[in-house]
Amino acid sequence: MTVVKSTLSEKALGVTAPALQDTLVDLLGLSLVGKQAHWNIVGPRFRSIHLQLDEVVATARAHSDTVAERAAALGVSPDGRPETIAATFALPGTKDGWLRDTEVVELMVSTLEAAIGRLRERITATEEADPVTQDLLISITADLEKERWMFAAENQSH
Repeated sequence: MTVVKSTLSEKALGVTAPALQDTLVDLLGLSLVGKQAHWNIVGPRFRSIHLQLDEVVATARAHSDTVAERAAALGVSPDGRPETIAATFALPGTKDGWLRDTEVVELMVSTLEAAIGRLRERITATEEADPVTQDLLISITADLEKERWMFAAENQSH
């Protein structure tokens, strides 16, 4: 069933739809990784990193909504079901149990770097297919790069 007819050609939609769906999965998964770390972090920098994780989660959730709505606007049904996320999430995730503050920082840097790398591939892929989606992906990348920088700075010594 098609509820909304896309303004994109079939060829452009064939590139754009998977870019949006994969980004949705990455963002929803990132928000879950952030919350899992948020609940299980321990260590002397607990409070500052705990709060910083909330920022990542809020950013990922806000962008996931925008991505899903972009897909819907193009006539593509976004799929954020738990089983879809579980089956297709490909970014680094948390281990089970308590996490040292230093582990959380390393985890978030690597997870954000992976998400950014995947976004950059989609930015390239959507350049001709859909500049509007490309612009959205660029914006998300900028926000995730800012979050990655903040976590990377946490483990630096003078």
